[in-house]
Amino acid sequence: MQLDLNLLTALDALLEEGSVAGAAARLHVTAPAMSRSLGRIRRTTGDQILVRTGRTMTPTPYATAVREQVHELLHQVQGVLAPSRELDLATLERTFTLRWHDSLVALGGPALLTAVRAQAPGVRLRFVAESSGDTPGLRRGEVDLEANANPPAAPDIRAEKVGETRLVTVVRQGHPLTRARALTAKRYAAADHVTVSRRGSLSNALDDALARLGLTRRVVATAPTEAAALEFARACDLVVTVPETTTRSAVTDRGLAVLPLPLELPPAPVHLSWHHRYDTDPAHTWLRNLARTALTTPGVP
Repeated sequence: MQLDLNLLTALDALLEEGSVAGAAARLHVTAPAMSRSLGRIRRTTGDQILVRTGRTMTPTPYATAVREQVHELLHQVQGVLAPSRELDLATLERTFTLRWHDSLVALGGPALLTAVRAQAPGVRLRFVAESSGDTPGLRRGEVDLEANANPPAAPDIRAEKVGETRLVTVVRQGHPLTRARALTAKRYAAADHVTVSRRGSLSNALDDALARLGLTRRVVATAPTEAAALEFARACDLVVTVPETTTRSAVTDRGLAVLPLPLELPPAPVHLSWHHRYDTDPAHTWLRNLARTALTTPGVP
């Protein structure tokens, strides 16, 4: 069946006004045009809808029975097709799935959750772990918002750089590097290292920077998260290199020391990414604004 939503509008007006002339005036069309719409409605429903009773028209039992349903359906259709919809945070009920780098969850997750709970108590956040490989979660609608260092390459994925942070070196308090007058690239390379890699990679951009200086380092372990790598560094004489912002809460009262990285490397970026289907979604726009604030306020320049 080919349905014309204009008939729903016409039917609602006819049932509300109880006459062809009144419905035509309400919708700003001519009476003949409304008569034609009534004829189409009659053919579609198999019911007369309005029948003449003297000088007035009376709705049929079927028309009376569906009147409220027609009005509600029209309201729902208008809500779906409206180009601009106001967002009522107090009544919003929605679950957002966020795939953030674990360090960014620790950095901005608590602030984001606090803001969401204060403004929209019906909203729930699902923070899910990053996978070891690229996933099409944003494109398939399985993930609403990503946050990591990598800008997406797909043209249908939006990305916004919300900040950047420099890398620092973290060791346990009492590590030999903490007793050196200055942490040089040579001393840094001579230490044993643990890297952070979801894929278990033993090398990264740090090794390229060291190679340009004619130096190499020994990576004795990898960890899938920064939290795990910091625990290795706390328990052993190992060096871990991580973004500075993620260490501010992690190293507090944990027996760790933060040292400057003795290498010239560009700062690590922080990107928010989402599928372009959400560009004009009011609730998603609201969440992106809160996420941006949560990631920048704690110290991401």
